[in-house]
Formats: sequence, structure tokens, C-alpha cells
Amino acid sequence: MKLSYYPDTDSLYIDLSEKASADSIEVSVGVVIDYDSTGNIVGIDIDNASRKLSMKQLSISKLPFQQEVLTA
Repeated sequence: MKLSYYPDTDSLYIDLSEKASADSIEVSVGVVIDYDSTGNIVGIDIDNASRKLSMKQLSISKLPFQQEVLTA
């Protein structure tokens, strides 16, 4: 998984897979889900991310590694 923030457009892209996107569906205003050719989610694009998300802290837990908390 990879998080990429683009300050010039205030968008956050969450890569969930290395597979290419074959289809996209806007599930709410400014939130687009990308799917591969077999219908699996490969990414999430969030426009105006700083207005929709708290981006000052990222907490990762219950993954197969020790918990990490990152703060801006």
C-alpha cells in the first residue's frame, strides 16, 4: 500500500495494488474508487483531501508489523 499526497491539487491517492486501473467509479463527491479488470479495488483518489481528512496524523495498527504513528 502506498499513500501519495499532491499539494498542488490537494488530492490523496491510496494505491492498494500494483495492478493497472481499468475502471473508476465516483462513490461520493471527489472520492473515486479505481478497479482492475477483474473488479478488485486497486486505488482510492480523494480530491480536496485536507478538507475531508485529518492529515496531521497517520496511525497504522494490527498489521503484521509493530504499530507506527506518524505526525506531521
